[in-house]
Order: sequence, then structure tokens, then C-alpha cells
Amino acid sequence: MNPTPASANHSQPTPVDLVVSGGVVLTLDAEDTVLPAGAVALGEGRVVEVGEAAAVRARYPDAPVLDATGSVVLPGLVNTHTHLAMSLLRGTADDVDLQGFLARVIPLEQRLLTTDNVAAGVLLALAESLRGGTTTALDMYWFHQAAAGVARRAGFRLLAGPTFMDVPDLPDGISDFGERLRLADAELAGREPDALGRPSVFAHSTYTLDEAQLRSVGALAREHGALLHVHAAENQTEVDTVLDRTGRRPVELLADLGLLGPDTVLAHAVWLTDTELDLVADSGASVAHCPVSNAKLAAGIARVPDLVARGVPVGLGTDGSACATGLNLFDVMRYGALLHSVHTGDPSAVGARSVLRMATAGGARALGLQDRLGSLEPGKLADLVVVRTDRPHTRPEHDPYSTVVYAATAADVRHTVVGGEVLVRDGHLVGIGDEEVDEAVARWGRHASSATG
Repeated sequence: MNPTPASANHSQPTPVDLVVSGGVVLTLDAEDTVLPAGAVALGEGRVVEVGEAAAVRARYPDAPVLDATGSVVLPGLVNTHTHLAMSLLRGTADDVDLQGFLARVIPLEQRLLTTDNVAAGVLLALAESLRGGTTTALDMYWFHQAAAGVARRAGFRLLAGPTFMDVPDLPDGISDFGERLRLADAELAGREPDALGRPSVFAHSTYTLDEAQLRSVGALAREHGALLHVHAAENQTEVDTVLDRTGRRPVELLADLGLLGPDTVLAHAVWLTDTELDLVADSGASVAHCPVSNAKLAAGIARVPDLVARGVPVGLGTDGSACATGLNLFDVMRYGALLHSVHTGDPSAVGARSVLRMATAGGARALGLQDRLGSLEPGKLADLVVVRTDRPHTRPEHDPYSTVVYAATAADVRHTVVGGEVLVRDGHLVGIGDEEVDEAVARWGRHASSATG
């Protein structure tokens, strides 16, 4: 444990809007700096200073204080793979494998999804995510512009963009691939820059797009400097399907098509050979690890220790609520650590420190946003979460990393701050109202009932 405060430049004072003070601060910086009685000063949407609470409070005596006593302060959690609006389909496809899941969910999406329904689903998802300490998500889904609008209004950091999937009757009605490509190109060309500065393009998978289509989506992403997100090697049946169709496994196919690279995030990457592990590592691509979804769909266990050993950036993802039940990264952290202990026979294979880093700094690195997110350091975006550790199930606290990963739950999130704005205070949503969420879900229920007869 390194008690040295993160560096700060006091020669040019920056206005401080908020000081988060008290408790243990886990910076998740490169040195894993821990401040047993720390504070984080925030101003103009960024971290201004991280240091000992007494010194920071004395330096900014007039700044409002957000109390973190009896808590752990850590960077906002990063969800590197999800389908947020699938919250509306929670419980519709349980106890099936990936292919059974798709067979149930795709027809529901075709019949039920609209701009308004996706907005309602995202609102519900963000209420859950923010209450659970998640501040950023990479979201692959339909009607992404509606999702982005809800996220902007809620203050949530959302990476969303055009999604490509060649199946009949797509929910948004744009069935012609060429038209979808043209619309995506125009949208990306006219995109307004935001704090993340990262456009995103989504190729669903190597089994729902042919080789020419995959090449086109990859070229689109490169032209606009976009992140490319794609499902890959989620279960054995998928691998066999792609192998039969193309003569190559999914990751081999992506490599041959030139779609692996530092701007590529692979979702799942469960069934990888040693050769494919090397292909991912050599290309600089990242992996979004979704252990809860992989277990629930009986997809398998990703070779995360081998990925990490090769230097592959690994973040954590929840997947969608329809296949993983929820958007709870605390569950993902705990389950991921335990799953790899059982799978490898090594309880330190993916330990508490490693998995917490995957949920924060690792997730930011996987998305190419390590210079803006994932750690509490001066100049980074002011995204953080305060987790209570003064409850019976989290006491006594011998190691804050272990407490957060193995003992704390999403219900222990006390405050969530994004861009210096408090979006959850003392466990209650600020900005998004519970009544608004309830009404959105009720509207969805009425629509779903009428649509299904």
C-alpha cells in the first residue's frame, strides 16, 4: 500500500466545485496509490487534486464537501460490453444457451423495439447502472441515437453508435446494408465531439455479417477513427458455425480481414486457441470479459489469465440484462474473481486488485480512454463512486480492495459522481427521478401488451 498522494500542480489554482472527503481513496493509478484518510478535489469536470483529507480540505475551505466517511472512494466503474435497453427484456430468455437466447430475443426485438421503447429501456438501465457505481458504458444496440439522448440528459458517459447485423426485419427497419453504411458514414462525419472524443461502430459478429460486410464496417470505423466493437468466440457453437462457413475461427477471420487492432474491442472472446490469443495480443486489440453472462448462457470461461499474461487490455462487461439478469458490475467483479479461482485452481489467478482494476483503469484502457477515465488523478475526468464499508457485511475492513470486491454490493454505493456532478447522493438518484423511470417502464408494459396481443 502506497500512502503517497497523487501529484497535483498548485502553481495555477483551478476552481474547485466539490471535495469528496473522508474514507479510503483507491486511486487505481499506476502505483495503486491508497490514501487511508483521503480526499478528491473536483473542478470544471475534472480531478484537481488527490491527497490527504486534512490538507485538501484546508486548501479549498470554501468548496462544498461530499462526505465519504466510513466508505471507500474509487474511480467510476466502466462497463465495456452491454446492451442497455435489453433491460426491458429481462427474464424473457433465461435458462437457455446463446443460440436459444438469440432465438427468443431477436423476434421480440423485431416486434417490440421503437425509438421510445429503447429510450425507456436505457432510462431504466441508467438508473440501475448509476446506483451501482457505473459511470461509463460501451453499448451495442438499436436506436442508438435515442440511447445517446437519454444518456446525455442523465449525465452518463455512453459510447454508442451504428450497429450492423445482417438478419431479416431489423428493428429499425433499415434492411439494406448499403443504406445502413451510408447513413452511418453521414452520422459519424457530422458527429459533435464530446468529453470522451471516441466515436464507436458496432459489427454484431462474424456469424451475422459476411466477409465483405465485415470489411466495410472495419473500413468505416478506420475512416472515422472509431472504436470497433464486435462479438467474437462467445460459445463453441458460434466458433463451429463460423469455421464451417469460412474455414476460419472468428478471431482468425477478424485477423485475416484486418479488423484486429488497437481500436478493436472483442466482446467475450471465450473460445480462443493459443494462436488466437497471440493474434489478439500482437494486434493490440482489447477484450470485454463478461463472466456472469458467459456462465448464465453456459458459454464457457474466457482465458483471462492468459490474455493478461500476454498484455491484452481486459475490461469487464455485464452484457445485456436479458442474458445476464442485471447491470451490476459488483456482481461481475466478485463472480469473475471466484470463477477463475475455481477454473484454474489458483485463488490468485484473477484476484481482488486485478478484477477491480479491470472494472476501472483496465476498462478505460480497453476503450482507449486511459488518459481520461479509470483512475483518480489530476486532469482526469471527475468520475468517481463512494462505496459504504461501515455496514455489518463489510466490517471489519482489513484490505479495501478485498472489501470492495468480495464483501460490498451495488446496494452499498452511497454516491456516484460523473463530471463533477453528483448523480447519486446517499443512494438516491439525482436528476433521473424514480417516478420518471416507473412511468417509462409502465409505458413499455402497455406497448408490449398491445403488441403481443
